[in-house]
Amino acid sequence: ALAEALFQVGELAEAEIAARRATELDPAAAGPYGVLAEIHSVRGELDRAVATLETGFERTGADSLLGTLTFGLRRLCAWEKWRTAWQRLTAALDQATTQVSPFSLLCEPTTAAQQLAHARRWSAAQFSALNPLPDDRAATSGKHARLRIGYLSSDYYEHATAYLLAEVLELHDRERFEIFAYAYGPDDHSPMRTRLRNACEHFVDIARDPDDIAARRIHADQLDILIDLKGHTMGARGSLLARRPCPVQVTWIGYPGTMGAEFIDYLIADPFVIPPEYEEFYAERVLRMPHCYQPNDRQRTVAAPLARAEYGLPDDAFVCCCFNQAYKITPEIFAVWMNLLREVPGSVLWLLDDNQWASANLVREAQTLGVASERLVFAPKLPLAQHLARYRAADLALDTFPYTSHTTASDALWGDCLLVGLCGETFASRVSGSILSACGLPELVTYSLADYAQLTLRIATDQPFRDALRAKLQANKLVAPLFDSRAFTRDLEQLYSGLAGKPI
Repeated sequence: ALAEALFQVGELAEAEIAARRATELDPAAAGPYGVLAEIHSVRGELDRAVATLETGFERTGADSLLGTLTFGLRRLCAWEKWRTAWQRLTAALDQATTQVSPFSLLCEPTTAAQQLAHARRWSAAQFSALNPLPDDRAATSGKHARLRIGYLSSDYYEHATAYLLAEVLELHDRERFEIFAYAYGPDDHSPMRTRLRNACEHFVDIARDPDDIAARRIHADQLDILIDLKGHTMGARGSLLARRPCPVQVTWIGYPGTMGAEFIDYLIADPFVIPPEYEEFYAERVLRMPHCYQPNDRQRTVAAPLARAEYGLPDDAFVCCCFNQAYKITPEIFAVWMNLLREVPGSVLWLLDDNQWASANLVREAQTLGVASERLVFAPKLPLAQHLARYRAADLALDTFPYTSHTTASDALWGDCLLVGLCGETFASRVSGSILSACGLPELVTYSLADYAQLTLRIATDQPFRDALRAKLQANKLVAPLFDSRAFTRDLEQLYSGLAGKPI
C-alpha cells in the first residue's frame, strides 16, 4: 500500500524501495510486483517490467499479474511468450475471482460478452465500496440558464484524445452550453494545453486533489452532464466517478468498450460501432451520434512531407504503413502484412518505432517469415504536424485487429492516405469501419482476414483502382461527416439536450 501511494504521487525512487522491501517481507503478495512493473514501465524499462511480472507470477500465481504480463508481452511483440501467457490467462478468465484490467483484453481474441463480464467484475471489485455523494439535483434543477457540461480527463495536453476533441470544445454554442474541463493529467505547457484551456469557460486543474475533494468540487459546480473521457485506460480515475459527482454520467471517446460500472449511465457510440443487436454487451444505455462517434479537428495542420529518402524509404517502393502502437499488432495480422511484402516486389512496411524490443522482435519475426529486415522501416515519434506529413509519403495504411486503428485511422485519411479496415463484433474492432464509413469509403471495410488480405493486395498491385480510391478520398474529405466538426458539435449538443430533458 505504501509503495502504491508513493507511486501515485510520482515518488518513483521511494516507491521502488518500498515495493522491493515488501516483496522481501512477503514474497507471496502480488501487489508489490505490480507496482515495480509500473515503475519500470513509466521509466521506459519495458523489458524489466515484463521480467518483474514474470517473477511475480511465478512466486504468487496471481491472475492480476498474469493479465498485466500478457499485455506487457503484447507491448514487446514477444509473441512466443505471449501465447503461453494468454493460454494460461484464457483458462482463468471465466473464474469469478479473476481480476484482469478490461483495457488489456481489448487487443486479445475476446468476445463482446467476455469484455462485458470482465468489465463488470473489475468495476465491482475496484469501486463498489465507494459511496456516492448526495443527489441534490432537485434543488438545483432549472437553476442555470445554460446546460452545464463537464469533461473529465487526464489528457488535456499533447495527446491523441486532445487532438480529436479540441475543435468540438471550441465550437460549443456558448449561449446554450457552459463548458467545464476537469484536468488531472500533466501540464506540458504546450500550445495544445493553452488551446484547450482557452476553449473552455472553466478549466479546473484537479491533478493534486484526492478523489473525494475532486468529486465534491465537481458536485459543487452543479453539472447537468459529466462526460468521462478515460474509461478504463491508464491514468483513469474511476473512483472519482464512483462517488457520483453528477446525476448523469457518460463515457465517450477515451475507452472503446463498456465500463461495466453502475455509475456510468450512458455510452456515446454510433450505428456502426454498436449496431442494435450488440447493445446487450454494454452495461450502459447506448446513445448514438448519427454518423461516427469520433470527433475530428479540422484545424490540425499537415506539414509538407519530406522526400522519401529522408524518411529512410526507397523512392520507387510501394509503401504500406501502420503507425499504431505495437501492442495492437498480432501474429495473424503481421503474417498478412508479410505475405503482402512477399507478393509485391520492392514493397516496404513502415511502422512506428514504439519501443526497441518490439521493433527488434518484429524484424526477427519478418525474417522468420521470409522477409528481409531492410523491408521494415521504423518511424521515430514526431510532433503531430510532421507525423501527419508521413502519411503523404505512404501508399496505403494497414489496419490492426481486433484493436483497430482509431485516431490513427482519421490521421491517415486526413493525410490523404488510403486505409483498409478489418472489423469484428467488439467496439474496439469496429472503430476503423465506422471512420471509413463516415468518410464515404465503406468499400475499404472488410470483415474477414482473407478479404482484408485480398483487398490490400489489390490496392497494392492495381494502380488505376488505387488512384480512383485516393481521388474519392480527397473529394470526400471536404464534404463527408467525418471531418465536419461544426455539424458534429451540433449533433452532440442535440444529444446532450435530449439527455438533460431540454430538447433544442
